[in-house]
Amino acid sequence: MKILVFQHVASEHPGNFREVMKARGCTMHAVELDEGESIPDLEGFDVLLVMGGPQDVWQTAQFPWLLDEMKAVTAWVRAGRPYLGMCLGHQLLAQGLGGEVGPMDVPEVGISQVRVEADPIFAGLPESWPCMQWHGAEVKRLPEHSVSLATSPGCAIQAQRWGRCAYGMQFHMELTHTTTAEWAGLPEYKAALERVRGPGGLDLMQAEVNAQFPALYQASQKLFGNFLDIAVQTLAPA
Repeated sequence: MKILVFQHVASEHPGNFREVMKARGCTMHAVELDEGESIPDLEGFDVLLVMGGPQDVWQTAQFPWLLDEMKAVTAWVRAGRPYLGMCLGHQLLAQGLGGEVGPMDVPEVGISQVRVEADPIFAGLPESWPCMQWHGAEVKRLPEHSVSLATSPGCAIQAQRWGRCAYGMQFHMELTHTTTAEWAGLPEYKAALERVRGPGGLDLMQAEVNAQFPALYQASQKLFGNFLDIAVQTLAPA
């Protein structure tokens, strides 16, 4: 299976998802859109994975490549092809299909409990588990035909599914042991962290992630494996 990855900053990559890809024999091609890399011919890929980033979907004047990316995402999912968007990738899915994304009153940063609905992508996972959050924008309104799949105390729409195999998730499942420190190096993320957590927020957040990491890791491996199972079923000849 060939997986195309859209990245918006070098430190937001597929993380621990790459372990599942390797175990399943998948190949991955990452495109760093923020560095000016072009979107390749989509026909050469089976799955589209879109990561998070410090940009917002409405910043198309500052980041004009967001328009081309949103068009590519929308065309991909309307063709019924497997899609998983994380954070910004979740928001691009919603915005591109006619939903609404906007700023939050208070950013959601840290570990929070996410409650999920029954769906094949959550098979074998509990109804609720702790997840990593780091965002100041959220999906305010889902597109038509999109289903809300998860919620948290700070964000009503934590996950969505459009059609059979297009998924978006606001929370981060791809994190590794170094994710928190790497993301804190981004000015936009550091500002949100300090606004919510105050002085020493990085140390507090790293301690939370360390304490929850075994559960986070197991859940992420299961979830991404489920997504690849859905992709295989979708791509199988009728």
